[in-house]
Amino acid sequence: MADHIMETRVWVGRSRPDVFAFFDDPANLARLTPPSFRLGLAAGPATMTAGAVLDYRLRWLGIPIRWRAYVREYDPPYRFLDVQLRGPYARWEHRHRFLEEDGGTVIEDRVVYRLPLGGLGRLAHAVVVGRQLRALWGYRTRRLAELLGPVRPAG
Repeated sequence: MADHIMETRVWVGRSRPDVFAFFDDPANLARLTPPSFRLGLAAGPATMTAGAVLDYRLRWLGIPIRWRAYVREYDPPYRFLDVQLRGPYARWEHRHRFLEEDGGTVIEDRVVYRLPLGGLGRLAHAVVVGRQLRALWGYRTRRLAELLGPVRPAG
């Protein structure tokens, strides 16, 4: 089954160290996730490090899910990469990059993911998951504007 790739870029009117510091706190993921997911950090360090393991709990369509992520790469304040060790995806790799631009910071995300269950997973992606991920990133952008300052699309 082929992987899906989602890439986004958004400019935030804050310095790279400030933006990275926000993302460096694993608890802040809950602040960027729609309340309907009821996301919370169950266990993990207070800040990211290479090799950190983060356990989250969330609800997806009312179903409780545990998500374990591993920080495979960590290069502050430039980038980090987390991968799913346990969770709803057959594959999930999320690269975060932070680039200085126009007096602010471009947050660049690249998520490579695959759903389980073959044809059923492809159908779930077409009907629900792909749309839901795009909506989740839209919510995240709106929350970044509220929490970190002005945002705009980055080219």
